Amino acid sequence: MVPLDVANESSPMKRFTISTHSAAEEIPRDVWESVSPPGDPFLNADFLAILERHGAAGRAWGWAARHLLASDSSGVVRGILPLYLRANSHGDFIHDWSWASAYQQLGKVYYPKLLSGLPHTPAAGPRLLVAAGVAAEEAVAVRRALIDGALALAAQSGVSSWHVAFPGDEDRVALHDAGLLASHNVQFHWRDNGCGDFDGYLASFAADKRRKVRAQRRRVADSGLTIEVRHGDEVDAREWPQLHALYASTFEKFNNLAVLSAACLADLARVLGRRMVLFIARDGAEPVALSLCFRSDEALYGRYWGCHGHYHSLHFELCFYQGIAYCLREGLRRFEPGAGGEHKIARGFTPTMVSSAHFIADPAMRELIGEHLERQVDAVAAYRDEASDHLPFRGDL
Repeated sequence: MVPLDVANESSPMKRFTISTHSAAEEIPRDVWESVSPPGDPFLNADFLAILERHGAAGRAWGWAARHLLASDSSGVVRGILPLYLRANSHGDFIHDWSWASAYQQLGKVYYPKLLSGLPHTPAAGPRLLVAAGVAAEEAVAVRRALIDGALALAAQSGVSSWHVAFPGDEDRVALHDAGLLASHNVQFHWRDNGCGDFDGYLASFAADKRRKVRAQRRRVADSGLTIEVRHGDEVDAREWPQLHALYASTFEKFNNLAVLSAACLADLARVLGRRMVLFIARDGAEPVALSLCFRSDEALYGRYWGCHGHYHSLHFELCFYQGIAYCLREGLRRFEPGAGGEHKIARGFTPTMVSSAHFIADPAMRELIGEHLERQVDAVAAYRDEASDHLPFRGDL
Protein backbone atom coordinates (compact mmCIF):
# COMPACT_ATOMS: atom_id res chain seq x y z
CA MET A 1 0.00 0.00 0.00
CA VAL A 2 1.35 3.42 -1.00
CA PRO A 3 -0.33 6.68 0.12
CA LEU A 4 -0.99 9.47 -2.41
CA ASP A 5 -1.24 13.20 -1.93
CA VAL A 6 -2.62 16.00 -4.09
CA ALA A 7 -1.53 19.62 -4.36
CA ASN A 8 -5.02 21.07 -4.76
CA GLU A 9 -6.16 21.86 -1.22
CA SER A 10 -9.79 22.32 -2.33
CA SER A 11 -10.03 18.81 -3.74
CA PRO A 12 -12.43 16.35 -2.05
CA MET A 13 -9.42 14.06 -1.99
CA LYS A 14 -8.26 16.01 1.08
CA ARG A 15 -11.23 14.52 2.97
CA PHE A 16 -9.92 11.02 2.32
CA THR A 17 -6.73 9.04 2.48
CA ILE A 18 -5.96 7.70 -0.99
CA SER A 19 -3.74 4.64 -1.23
CA THR A 20 -2.54 2.48 -4.10
CA HIS A 21 -2.45 -1.32 -4.03
CA SER A 22 -0.40 -3.52 -6.35
CA ALA A 23 -2.81 -6.47 -6.29
CA ALA A 24 -6.54 -6.91 -5.92
CA GLU A 25 -5.77 -9.59 -3.31
CA GLU A 26 -4.23 -6.93 -1.06
CA ILE A 27 -7.71 -5.49 -0.55
CA PRO A 28 -9.70 -7.40 2.10
CA ARG A 29 -12.77 -9.30 0.92
CA ASP A 30 -15.12 -7.38 3.19
CA VAL A 31 -13.89 -4.13 1.63
CA TRP A 32 -14.58 -5.43 -1.88
CA GLU A 33 -18.01 -6.59 -0.75
CA SER A 34 -18.80 -3.15 0.64
CA VAL A 35 -18.35 -1.50 -2.78
CA SER A 36 -19.16 -4.27 -5.28
CA PRO A 37 -22.45 -4.04 -7.20
CA PRO A 38 -24.58 -7.00 -6.04
CA GLY A 39 -24.25 -10.00 -8.31
CA ASP A 40 -21.68 -8.39 -10.61
CA PRO A 41 -19.38 -11.09 -12.09
CA PHE A 42 -16.41 -8.78 -12.57
CA LEU A 43 -16.29 -6.10 -9.84
CA ASN A 44 -15.87 -8.34 -6.85
CA ALA A 45 -13.19 -9.81 -4.60
CA ASP A 46 -12.43 -12.63 -7.04
CA PHE A 47 -12.46 -11.79 -10.76
CA LEU A 48 -9.61 -9.28 -10.82
CA ALA A 49 -7.62 -11.20 -8.21
CA ILE A 50 -7.81 -14.44 -10.20
CA LEU A 51 -6.81 -12.77 -13.47
CA GLU A 52 -3.89 -11.11 -11.71
CA ARG A 53 -2.82 -14.28 -9.88
CA HIS A 54 -2.74 -16.30 -13.10
CA GLY A 55 -0.97 -13.56 -15.05
CA ALA A 56 -3.80 -12.69 -17.43
CA ALA A 57 -3.76 -9.22 -15.85
CA GLY A 58 -0.06 -9.36 -15.02
CA ARG A 59 3.17 -7.83 -16.23
CA ALA A 60 3.76 -10.44 -18.93
CA TRP A 61 0.67 -9.10 -20.72
CA GLY A 62 1.32 -5.45 -19.90
CA TRP A 63 -0.84 -5.06 -16.78
CA ALA A 64 0.41 -3.83 -13.39
CA ALA A 65 -2.23 -3.22 -10.73
CA ARG A 66 -2.39 0.21 -9.08
CA HIS A 67 -5.84 -0.02 -7.49
CA LEU A 68 -6.88 3.07 -5.51
CA LEU A 69 -8.72 3.07 -2.19
CA ALA A 70 -10.39 6.12 -0.62
CA SER A 71 -10.63 5.87 3.19
CA ASP A 72 -12.31 8.37 5.50
CA SER A 73 -10.75 9.91 8.62
CA SER A 74 -11.68 6.86 10.69
CA GLY A 75 -9.97 4.50 8.25
CA VAL A 76 -13.17 3.09 6.72
CA VAL A 77 -12.89 2.48 2.97
CA ARG A 78 -15.52 4.47 1.10
CA GLY A 79 -14.46 3.81 -2.47
CA ILE A 80 -12.28 1.73 -4.80
CA LEU A 81 -11.03 2.52 -8.30
CA PRO A 82 -9.70 -0.52 -10.20
CA LEU A 83 -6.60 0.82 -11.94
CA TYR A 84 -3.74 -0.61 -13.98
CA LEU A 85 -0.47 0.68 -15.35
CA ARG A 86 -0.47 -0.50 -18.95
CA ALA A 87 2.48 -1.20 -21.22
CA ASN A 88 0.26 -1.73 -24.28
CA SER A 89 -3.40 -1.57 -25.33
CA HIS A 90 -4.14 -5.29 -25.73
CA GLY A 91 -7.31 -6.31 -23.94
CA ASP A 92 -8.61 -2.91 -22.83
CA PHE A 93 -10.94 -2.21 -25.81
CA ILE A 94 -10.59 1.60 -25.84
CA HIS A 95 -9.22 1.55 -29.41
CA ASP A 96 -6.36 3.99 -28.82
CA TRP A 97 -3.82 2.33 -31.13
CA SER A 98 -3.93 5.31 -33.48
CA TRP A 99 -3.23 7.64 -30.55
CA ALA A 100 -0.13 5.64 -29.68
CA SER A 101 0.94 5.82 -33.32
CA ALA A 102 0.41 9.59 -33.38
CA TYR A 103 2.56 9.96 -30.26
CA GLN A 104 5.31 7.93 -31.90
CA GLN A 105 5.19 9.92 -35.15
CA LEU A 106 5.53 13.14 -33.16
CA GLY A 107 8.46 11.81 -31.16
CA LYS A 108 6.43 11.45 -27.97
CA VAL A 109 5.98 8.46 -25.66
CA TYR A 110 2.49 7.00 -25.17
CA TYR A 111 3.21 3.96 -23.00
CA PRO A 112 2.96 3.43 -20.11
CA LYS A 113 -0.57 4.72 -19.54
CA LEU A 114 -3.10 4.20 -16.76
CA LEU A 115 -6.36 2.34 -17.33
CA SER A 116 -9.44 1.84 -15.17
CA GLY A 117 -11.40 -1.01 -16.66
CA LEU A 118 -11.93 -4.75 -16.75
CA PRO A 119 -9.04 -6.74 -18.26
CA HIS A 120 -10.06 -8.45 -21.50
CA THR A 121 -13.72 -7.56 -20.90
CA PRO A 122 -15.55 -4.79 -22.83
CA ALA A 123 -18.51 -4.58 -20.44
CA ALA A 124 -19.85 -1.25 -19.22
CA GLY A 125 -20.46 -0.61 -15.54
CA PRO A 126 -19.34 1.38 -12.52
CA ARG A 127 -15.63 2.11 -12.20
CA LEU A 128 -15.60 4.62 -9.33
CA LEU A 129 -16.93 2.14 -6.78
CA VAL A 130 -18.65 3.69 -3.76
CA ALA A 131 -19.55 1.80 -0.59
CA ALA A 132 -23.19 0.88 -0.11
CA GLY A 133 -25.12 3.18 2.21
CA VAL A 134 -23.03 6.27 1.50
CA ALA A 135 -25.26 9.36 1.15
CA ALA A 136 -25.56 10.89 -2.32
CA GLU A 137 -23.55 14.00 -1.49
CA GLU A 138 -20.80 11.93 0.09
CA ALA A 139 -20.79 9.58 -2.94
CA VAL A 140 -20.06 12.56 -5.19
CA ALA A 141 -17.09 13.45 -2.98
CA VAL A 142 -15.81 9.86 -2.99
CA ARG A 143 -15.91 9.69 -6.79
CA ARG A 144 -14.13 13.02 -7.12
CA ALA A 145 -11.50 11.94 -4.60
CA LEU A 146 -10.83 8.77 -6.60
CA ILE A 147 -10.60 10.81 -9.81
CA ASP A 148 -8.16 13.25 -8.19
CA GLY A 149 -6.21 10.30 -6.86
CA ALA A 150 -5.86 8.84 -10.35
CA LEU A 151 -4.79 12.24 -11.73
CA ALA A 152 -2.25 12.60 -8.92
CA LEU A 153 -0.88 9.13 -9.66
CA ALA A 154 -0.69 9.99 -13.36
CA ALA A 155 1.33 13.11 -12.56
CA GLN A 156 3.63 11.33 -10.11
CA SER A 157 4.19 8.42 -12.52
CA GLY A 158 4.76 10.64 -15.54
CA VAL A 159 2.40 8.62 -17.72
CA SER A 160 0.90 9.97 -20.93
CA SER A 161 -2.72 9.42 -19.98
CA TRP A 162 -5.41 7.84 -17.85
CA HIS A 163 -8.37 6.08 -19.46
CA VAL A 164 -11.65 4.85 -18.00
CA ALA A 165 -13.18 2.11 -20.14
CA PHE A 166 -16.99 1.98 -20.38
CA PRO A 167 -17.95 3.78 -17.14
CA GLY A 168 -21.52 3.73 -15.85
CA ASP A 169 -23.82 6.76 -15.96
CA GLU A 170 -22.89 8.32 -12.60
CA ASP A 171 -19.21 7.84 -13.25
CA ARG A 172 -19.52 9.30 -16.74
CA VAL A 173 -20.97 12.51 -15.29
CA ALA A 174 -18.24 12.73 -12.65
CA LEU A 175 -15.49 12.16 -15.22
CA HIS A 176 -16.97 14.77 -17.56
CA ASP A 177 -17.19 17.28 -14.71
CA ALA A 178 -13.52 16.58 -13.96
CA GLY A 179 -12.63 17.57 -17.52
CA LEU A 180 -11.89 14.19 -19.08
CA LEU A 181 -12.48 13.74 -22.80
CA ALA A 182 -15.11 11.27 -24.03
CA SER A 183 -14.76 8.78 -26.87
CA HIS A 184 -17.66 6.83 -28.35
CA ASN A 185 -18.16 3.51 -30.04
CA VAL A 186 -20.98 1.12 -30.90
CA GLN A 187 -21.67 -2.26 -29.38
CA PHE A 188 -24.64 -4.52 -30.10
CA HIS A 189 -26.89 -5.33 -27.13
CA TRP A 190 -30.00 -7.47 -26.83
CA ARG A 191 -32.79 -6.23 -24.57
CA ASP A 192 -35.86 -8.12 -23.44
CA ASN A 193 -38.91 -6.62 -25.12
CA GLY A 194 -41.36 -8.53 -22.96
CA CYS A 195 -41.62 -11.41 -25.43
CA GLY A 196 -41.77 -14.13 -22.78
CA ASP A 197 -39.81 -16.91 -24.52
CA PHE A 198 -37.74 -17.47 -27.65
CA ASP A 199 -40.75 -18.19 -29.85
CA GLY A 200 -42.29 -14.96 -28.61
CA TYR A 201 -39.04 -13.18 -29.40
CA LEU A 202 -39.01 -14.53 -32.96
CA ALA A 203 -42.63 -13.43 -33.37
CA SER A 204 -41.33 -9.84 -33.20
CA PHE A 205 -39.20 -10.46 -36.33
CA ALA A 206 -40.26 -9.78 -39.90
CA ALA A 207 -41.35 -13.02 -41.56
CA ASP A 208 -38.26 -13.50 -43.75
CA LYS A 209 -35.88 -12.79 -40.87
CA ARG A 210 -37.82 -15.18 -38.65
CA ARG A 211 -37.59 -17.97 -41.24
CA LYS A 212 -33.83 -17.50 -41.50
CA VAL A 213 -33.27 -17.83 -37.76
CA ARG A 214 -35.48 -20.90 -37.58
CA ALA A 215 -33.60 -22.48 -40.48
CA GLN A 216 -30.28 -21.86 -38.77
CA ARG A 217 -31.47 -23.38 -35.51
CA ARG A 218 -32.91 -26.34 -37.40
CA ARG A 219 -29.54 -26.98 -39.08
CA VAL A 220 -27.92 -27.22 -35.66
CA ALA A 221 -30.72 -29.37 -34.24
CA ASP A 222 -30.40 -31.77 -37.20
CA SER A 223 -26.60 -31.95 -36.98
CA GLY A 224 -26.58 -34.64 -34.30
CA LEU A 225 -24.83 -32.39 -31.83
CA THR A 226 -26.15 -32.02 -28.31
CA ILE A 227 -26.09 -28.67 -26.54
CA GLU A 228 -25.88 -28.23 -22.81
CA VAL A 229 -26.00 -25.19 -20.58
CA ARG A 230 -23.87 -25.34 -17.46
CA HIS A 231 -22.73 -22.93 -14.79
CA GLY A 232 -19.19 -22.65 -13.53
CA ASP A 233 -19.83 -24.65 -10.38
CA GLU A 234 -21.27 -27.47 -12.51
CA VAL A 235 -18.03 -28.01 -14.46
CA ASP A 236 -15.49 -30.45 -13.07
CA ALA A 237 -11.94 -29.08 -12.92
CA ARG A 238 -10.79 -32.05 -15.06
CA GLU A 239 -12.93 -30.80 -17.97
CA TRP A 240 -11.15 -27.47 -18.31
CA PRO A 241 -8.18 -28.59 -20.46
CA GLN A 242 -10.57 -29.68 -23.22
CA LEU A 243 -12.79 -26.61 -22.85
CA HIS A 244 -9.75 -24.34 -22.73
CA ALA A 245 -8.50 -25.87 -25.99
CA LEU A 246 -11.73 -24.74 -27.65
CA TYR A 247 -11.32 -21.22 -26.25
CA ALA A 248 -7.68 -21.09 -27.35
CA SER A 249 -8.48 -22.30 -30.88
CA THR A 250 -10.11 -18.99 -31.80
CA PHE A 251 -6.95 -17.07 -30.90
CA GLU A 252 -4.80 -19.54 -32.82
CA LYS A 253 -6.86 -19.01 -35.97
CA PHE A 254 -5.94 -15.32 -35.88
CA ASN A 255 -2.29 -15.87 -34.90
CA ASN A 256 -2.97 -14.49 -31.44
CA LEU A 257 -2.37 -15.83 -27.96
CA ALA A 258 -5.01 -16.94 -25.48
CA VAL A 259 -4.47 -14.94 -22.29
CA LEU A 260 -6.55 -17.01 -19.88
CA SER A 261 -5.05 -20.38 -18.93
CA ALA A 262 -7.06 -23.52 -18.21
CA ALA A 263 -6.21 -23.12 -14.53
CA CYS A 264 -7.42 -19.51 -14.60
CA LEU A 265 -10.75 -20.52 -16.14
CA ALA A 266 -11.10 -23.36 -13.63
CA ASP A 267 -10.52 -20.96 -10.74
CA LEU A 268 -13.02 -18.46 -12.14
CA ALA A 269 -15.60 -21.23 -12.56
CA ARG A 270 -15.07 -22.54 -9.04
CA VAL A 271 -15.32 -19.14 -7.37
CA LEU A 272 -17.91 -17.39 -9.54
CA GLY A 273 -20.22 -20.40 -9.74
CA ARG A 274 -23.50 -19.41 -11.37
CA ARG A 275 -21.99 -16.12 -12.49
CA MET A 276 -20.16 -18.09 -15.20
CA VAL A 277 -22.36 -19.64 -17.93
CA LEU A 278 -21.16 -22.12 -20.55
CA PHE A 279 -22.97 -23.21 -23.69
CA ILE A 280 -21.28 -26.41 -24.88
CA ALA A 281 -21.90 -28.37 -28.08
CA ARG A 282 -20.91 -32.03 -28.01
CA ASP A 283 -20.45 -34.67 -30.66
CA GLY A 284 -21.23 -37.68 -28.56
CA ALA A 285 -19.26 -37.12 -25.38
CA GLU A 286 -16.67 -34.90 -27.08
CA PRO A 287 -17.00 -31.11 -26.67
CA VAL A 288 -16.60 -29.51 -30.11
CA ALA A 289 -17.69 -25.91 -29.47
CA LEU A 290 -17.96 -23.55 -26.54
CA SER A 291 -19.47 -20.15 -25.80
CA LEU A 292 -18.24 -18.86 -22.45
CA CYS A 293 -20.26 -16.12 -20.76
CA PHE A 294 -20.61 -14.35 -17.43
CA ARG A 295 -23.75 -13.01 -15.82
CA SER A 296 -24.95 -10.51 -13.25
CA ASP A 297 -28.42 -10.32 -11.73
CA GLU A 298 -29.54 -8.29 -14.76
CA ALA A 299 -27.34 -9.11 -17.74
CA LEU A 300 -25.48 -11.82 -19.60
CA TYR A 301 -22.03 -10.99 -20.97
CA GLY A 302 -20.67 -13.03 -23.87
CA ARG A 303 -16.89 -13.31 -23.88
CA TYR A 304 -15.25 -16.29 -25.59
CA TRP A 305 -16.07 -18.64 -28.46
CA GLY A 306 -14.16 -21.62 -29.78
CA CYS A 307 -14.87 -24.54 -32.09
CA HIS A 308 -13.08 -27.58 -33.50
CA GLY A 309 -14.33 -28.23 -37.01
CA HIS A 310 -17.02 -26.52 -39.08
CA TYR A 311 -20.68 -26.80 -38.17
CA HIS A 312 -23.27 -24.78 -40.05
CA SER A 313 -24.83 -21.99 -37.90
CA LEU A 314 -23.34 -23.34 -34.67
CA HIS A 315 -21.64 -20.02 -33.88
CA PHE A 316 -25.01 -18.23 -34.07
CA GLU A 317 -26.67 -20.90 -31.95
CA LEU A 318 -24.15 -20.96 -29.11
CA CYS A 319 -23.15 -17.29 -29.04
CA PHE A 320 -26.54 -15.64 -29.64
CA TYR A 321 -29.65 -17.82 -29.68
CA GLN A 322 -28.76 -19.92 -26.64
CA GLY A 323 -27.83 -16.74 -24.76
CA ILE A 324 -31.11 -15.04 -25.59
CA ALA A 325 -33.08 -18.11 -24.56
CA TYR A 326 -31.09 -18.26 -21.32
CA CYS A 327 -31.85 -14.61 -20.55
CA LEU A 328 -35.54 -15.18 -21.12
CA ARG A 329 -35.57 -18.23 -18.84
CA GLU A 330 -33.52 -16.53 -16.12
CA GLY A 331 -35.24 -13.14 -16.23
CA LEU A 332 -32.15 -11.26 -17.40
CA ARG A 333 -33.03 -8.04 -19.18
CA ARG A 334 -29.90 -7.51 -21.23
CA PHE A 335 -27.35 -9.54 -23.22
CA GLU A 336 -24.03 -7.96 -24.22
CA PRO A 337 -22.30 -10.52 -26.45
CA GLY A 338 -18.97 -8.66 -26.71
CA ALA A 339 -17.35 -5.99 -28.84
CA GLY A 340 -17.89 -5.62 -32.58
CA GLY A 341 -19.84 -7.82 -34.97
CA GLU A 342 -22.41 -6.38 -37.37
CA HIS A 343 -23.76 -9.91 -37.88
CA LYS A 344 -25.41 -9.48 -34.47
CA ILE A 345 -27.91 -6.99 -35.93
CA ALA A 346 -29.79 -9.70 -37.84
CA ARG A 347 -30.23 -11.56 -34.54
CA GLY A 348 -31.89 -8.56 -32.91
CA PHE A 349 -28.95 -7.00 -31.10
CA THR A 350 -29.50 -3.25 -31.14
CA PRO A 351 -26.63 -0.87 -32.03
CA THR A 352 -25.87 0.91 -28.76
CA MET A 353 -23.55 3.85 -28.09
CA VAL A 354 -20.91 3.21 -25.43
CA SER A 355 -18.28 5.64 -24.21
CA SER A 356 -14.95 5.83 -22.43
CA ALA A 357 -13.24 8.74 -20.70
CA HIS A 358 -9.68 9.99 -21.19
CA PHE A 359 -7.23 12.28 -19.42
CA ILE A 360 -4.37 13.33 -21.71
CA ALA A 361 -1.43 14.87 -19.85
CA ASP A 362 0.22 16.65 -22.77
CA PRO A 363 -1.80 19.86 -23.52
CA ALA A 364 -1.03 19.79 -27.25
CA MET A 365 -1.99 16.13 -27.59
CA ARG A 366 -5.08 16.72 -25.48
CA GLU A 367 -6.23 19.42 -27.89
CA LEU A 368 -5.43 17.25 -30.93
CA ILE A 369 -7.23 14.18 -29.56
CA GLY A 370 -10.13 16.30 -28.26
CA GLU A 371 -10.74 17.74 -31.73
CA HIS A 372 -10.68 14.24 -33.19
CA LEU A 373 -13.20 12.99 -30.62
CA GLU A 374 -15.55 15.91 -31.25
CA ARG A 375 -15.62 15.01 -34.94
CA GLN A 376 -15.95 11.32 -34.19
CA VAL A 377 -19.11 11.42 -32.06
CA ASP A 378 -21.39 12.50 -34.91
CA ALA A 379 -19.97 9.80 -37.19
CA VAL A 380 -20.47 7.12 -34.54
CA ALA A 381 -24.06 8.26 -33.91
CA ALA A 382 -24.76 8.23 -37.66
CA TYR A 383 -23.39 4.69 -37.92
CA ARG A 384 -25.58 3.58 -34.99
CA ASP A 385 -28.67 5.06 -36.65
CA GLU A 386 -27.87 3.54 -40.04
CA ALA A 387 -27.19 0.13 -38.50
CA SER A 388 -30.48 0.31 -36.59
CA ASP A 389 -32.32 0.44 -39.93
CA HIS A 390 -31.24 -3.18 -40.50
CA LEU A 391 -32.72 -4.67 -37.34
CA PRO A 392 -34.98 -7.67 -38.06
CA PHE A 393 -38.06 -6.52 -36.19
CA ARG A 394 -41.47 -6.05 -37.74
CA GLY A 395 -42.31 -2.53 -38.83
CA ASP A 396 -45.55 -2.47 -36.86
CA LEU A 397 -43.79 -2.86 -33.48
